[in-house]
Amino acid sequence: MTDFTALNDADTGTDSLDSVAAPRFTQAFADALNQRFDRVPAAQMLREVLTEVLPGQVSMVSSFGTESSVLLHLVAGADPTVPVIFIDTLRLFPETLRYRDQLVQLLGLTDVRTYEPLPEKLKEADPKFLLWSHDPDACCAVRKVEPLARALVGVEAWISGRKAFQASTRANIPLFEIADGRLKINPLARWTREDLLAYMDQYNLPRHPLEKDGYLSIGCMPCTTPVRPGEDPRAGRWRGWDKTECGIHLPLKPGSEPVF
Repeated sequence: MTDFTALNDADTGTDSLDSVAAPRFTQAFADALNQRFDRVPAAQMLREVLTEVLPGQVSMVSSFGTESSVLLHLVAGADPTVPVIFIDTLRLFPETLRYRDQLVQLLGLTDVRTYEPLPEKLKEADPKFLLWSHDPDACCAVRKVEPLARALVGVEAWISGRKAFQASTRANIPLFEIADGRLKINPLARWTREDLLAYMDQYNLPRHPLEKDGYLSIGCMPCTTPVRPGEDPRAGRWRGWDKTECGIHLPLKPGSEPVF
């Protein structure tokens, strides 16, 4: 077992538990976590990370989409007080908002924080709510990326629901990574679609109401379509555009900060 308290050699750039509250984590700390939890079940990994390694220092970001119930259930089982950040773009399906409320009550989540686009930014960038139709990157920037940037102010470690099977762009995501100076935790990185479905059945978790209609990855209404047989689960996002991510999982340019 890795002794994290021993990871405190400044000359090698590694982190100790005393330094994880600092503004930036190092890759060495993420590497140590990847080694420590390489074959550890997600539930155990989350319990140890949330209660022993980084107690009180981790937030979660959730879309409350089709697969979100699994990770939310795992996090709630480890620590239901973990802050859960939810970005309401104001273009979401009503079903998603109802599903969010259902899961919050069912799982006993006590700290769900909803962030929305800034009204002045929307008025400037998308006054007719049609930005998605001609510049989806700009639409995501004002409706998702900027609100998340505000939500993550002061957050040094956060949990993401990304999985390798979702798309080729996510094929090699690790359990722990450094992104924009923060520690990003991907507990379900190696889970398959079958794993998720089995977990939902085992714990009788409710499904997103749009899943039955073929929506396997759900974002905003204008940019989400059902997935066809044989397509990857995110094929219905931004269909027809050369776009696979909203932007919140894309790295910033070195030395830059988000400007919107």
